[in-house]
Amino acid sequence: MEIENKLKALGYELPNPPEPAANYIGYVRVGNLLYIGGNIGRINGVIKYRGKVGAEITLEQAYDAARNCALNHLAIMKAALGDLDKVERIVKVLGYVNVAPGFTDMPKVVNGESDLLVQLFGEHGRHTRAAIGVASLSQDAPVENEVTVQVKE
Repeated sequence: MEIENKLKALGYELPNPPEPAANYIGYVRVGNLLYIGGNIGRINGVIKYRGKVGAEITLEQAYDAARNCALNHLAIMKAALGDLDKVERIVKVLGYVNVAPGFTDMPKVVNGESDLLVQLFGEHGRHTRAAIGVASLSQDAPVENEVTVQVKE
């Protein structure tokens, strides 16, 4: 409950884990690694922002959308593991940012997820990462992130 208490202290609560939107599952555990698929930051089924970052969506809004992706990932981790304290470390975050031509601050957008994970897990939240600009995302979402987690033995 330590991680959930930290989350509450930061003013956040876990949403319901998002349901897969197509023919896939939300996570797969292989050994002590938990692979969590991409989500577009819908909180309890509602997407807050739509559009391209650098056009309809500001950097600040996209950062918020990426943080919503993190909240969903945390909800999936809890569903998969029963307790967020079973996370040994965050291994990797892969972020896709729906960008307007000329927008190049993808890392600042994906920081919305990375910053929250580091706040919660400390050094164990520091992870490898890629932040990739793309031409479009499902439902015109500004960001979609996925994460890989190491689970405590």
